[in-house]
Amino acid sequence: MNQENKKLLQQLLDGEFPDSQGRFGVFGGQYAPETLMPALKNLDNKVKTLLTDASFMGEFSAELNQWAGRPTALTHAKKLSELWGVEVYLKREDLTHTGAHKINNALGQALIAKKLNAKRVVAETGAGQHGVASAAACARVGIPCVVYMGAIDIERQAPNVDRMRQLGAEVIPVTTGDQTLRAAVDEAFRDWVGSPDDTYYILGSVVGPHPYPYLVRELQSIIGKEAKEQIITQAGGLPDAVFACVGGGSNAIGIFHAFLGDESVGLYGVEAGGRGQKLGDNAATLASGKPGILHGTYSMLLHDDDGLVQETHSVSAGLDYPGVGPEHAFLQSIGRVSYTSAEDGEALEQVRECCGLEGILPALESAHAFVGAKKWAEANPSKTVLIGLSGRGDKDMPTLSKLFNN
Repeated sequence: MNQENKKLLQQLLDGEFPDSQGRFGVFGGQYAPETLMPALKNLDNKVKTLLTDASFMGEFSAELNQWAGRPTALTHAKKLSELWGVEVYLKREDLTHTGAHKINNALGQALIAKKLNAKRVVAETGAGQHGVASAAACARVGIPCVVYMGAIDIERQAPNVDRMRQLGAEVIPVTTGDQTLRAAVDEAFRDWVGSPDDTYYILGSVVGPHPYPYLVRELQSIIGKEAKEQIITQAGGLPDAVFACVGGGSNAIGIFHAFLGDESVGLYGVEAGGRGQKLGDNAATLASGKPGILHGTYSMLLHDDDGLVQETHSVSAGLDYPGVGPEHAFLQSIGRVSYTSAEDGEALEQVRECCGLEGILPALESAHAFVGAKKWAEANPSKTVLIGLSGRGDKDMPTLSKLFNN
């Protein structure tokens, strides 16, 4: 990093980003219909108040500990360590209530929705983990929940659809657009635009108009804070590298943030390489995208020369998104985080490897981070690597059974 980029990173660490316009450098902002602006302004004001309010944060912390299952474990993956030639540690978000990191954000936002006196909550979901987390959190605080989910994702994530309904949520199939996560976000926004006064939108990642990228990051930052303390205790120091999968990017920003100021720690995001490098065959936004506006924020997108956002592909529903959080775009632009990709077949192989060696079934999303970490390990023997295991793979069994049994 050059001096100018180091200065920008320090501004981020000092809380100067997002700025008053909701921007991380040139990325971010608040691009939304006029009907939503009062709701966004109200949310921004409420977020600033609540995230610094000892009573609210105490309630949130207590719920994370007593209901959501935090802190989550840091597991030394002994057999992977032997095979890869590095010390591998896994931050186990798969052990949270509902089975993924999504509960940290959903619970925090559900508590905020209650403070805003919302009469109902809407949410989007791809892999179903955010939908399940939102349904559970809304049941916990007593607010009705509606979850929009693409028809394709409903088919490949059937177990989570059943879980959402058991938790009391109404699941609405989205049959328009690409019928995956992007289309689900579109429909959730349309719902919110139609009833902003009594509806709260629990956005599931560090995307969307300000203050969502900031809010979701703050709620997910518990991952990195815990992991940093745990790895210093267990390994005797900081890791040499941290890896996390990146779709919208909430798990990655959650684990990265605690390490941003540690120059010795390399940070690596791994996107969905899908079937290959051709536009439409992957969801590797930071690897091959261009700047643009999607879902209320200016960030990197997968769009063609005419500016049309393209359909994406990934074996993992949670990474199947043509955009990425603006803070990730900023961190790439200043060179603090490196982003790569893993193809479907590579991710599937890491599911097998982790299951067989460690007795842990990682989500297909998380498996992408394992691919990146294993490749890094080949060039960095005897080092220490921390992997964000964002969720468990139970939800992926219909997909895994179909692929592994063919």
